[in-house]
Amino acid sequence: MEQLTFEKIKALIGERKPTANKGDNGRALIIAGSELMSGAALMCAAAALRAGVGTLKAVVPNGARQAFYSVPECMCIAFGGEKWNELDEGFIAPYIAEANALCIGPGMGKDSGVENTVRLALAAKKPIVIDADGLNALSRIENIANMLHDKAVLTPHIGEMARLTGLSTAYIKENQADVAARYAERWGCTVLLKSYRSVIACHDGRIALNTNGNSGLAKGGSGDVLSGITLAMLSQGLEPFGAACAGAYTLGASADKAMALLKERMLMARDVADAVEQTVNKLFE
Repeated sequence: MEQLTFEKIKALIGERKPTANKGDNGRALIIAGSELMSGAALMCAAAALRAGVGTLKAVVPNGARQAFYSVPECMCIAFGGEKWNELDEGFIAPYIAEANALCIGPGMGKDSGVENTVRLALAAKKPIVIDADGLNALSRIENIANMLHDKAVLTPHIGEMARLTGLSTAYIKENQADVAARYAERWGCTVLLKSYRSVIACHDGRIALNTNGNSGLAKGGSGDVLSGITLAMLSQGLEPFGAACAGAYTLGASADKAMALLKERMLMARDVADAVEQTVNKLFE
C-alpha cells in the first residue's frame, strides 16, 4: 500500500500554468444543501474554491439560496421547491451537462428526491464525488454497482460504509484497507474510506494510505471540506484515484496547519477550509 506524502501529491497536482484561465481549471457543479443544512453545501463550495476550481455552480433548494450570499464566488442556482422531490429533471439537466465534474450529497437531507437526483447525476457518466446524504441515498438503492462507474469517487466514513455494504462498523474498522479495496473493485469506482487514517482504493487495484491530519477533523463539516477539495481536483483534470488522494492529503495537511493556531477542541471545519489555500499554494510552488 502506497503512503501519501507531500512530494507525491505535489508531483500529482503539478504546476498551474501562468497563462491558465478559469476555463482551464474546470467547471464544477455542487448538488447539495437543504433549508436546514445549507452549511454543508457552503463548506463544500468554499473548499472547492480554495482548492483552485475555475468556475463553480451550486444547485440547491430554494430554502438554501440566501445562505450562498456569503460565498459570492459560487453561482447559486435555486430551484423553486424546498425539497429535492420537487426538482424537475429538465431544470438540472443543463447544469449537469455543462459541468466537467460534479459533487452530490452534502446537506441534502433524506427526502425521496435525493435518490432520483443521485441517479441523474451518475447517469451523466462524469467525474463525480458522492458524499454524505448522497451515500445514504445510494445505500437505499439496489444493485448500485450497475449505477456506479469508473469516474465516481465515494467518500464514506465507517458508518456510511456499513450502510452501503451491510458489514458491521467493527469489522470495517478492523479491515479498513481490505474493505475499501474489495468494494472499489466490486463497484468499479474509487472508494475513499475515511477514519483516523484514510484509505483510498481504486477499482484497478491501486491503494493508498493517508496518515496526516489530526483529531480536530472529528467534527461535523470535515467531510464536506474533503468533498469540495476532491471536486476541485477532479475539475482540474486529475483522474478519480489521484483526485481522491490529493483531496485526502490536502484536507489532512490543512487541518495540521489550522491546528498550529487552534487547539483540537477549538478547531472548526471552516478553519480547515481557510487553511486549504495555504496548503494548495505550497503544493503549486
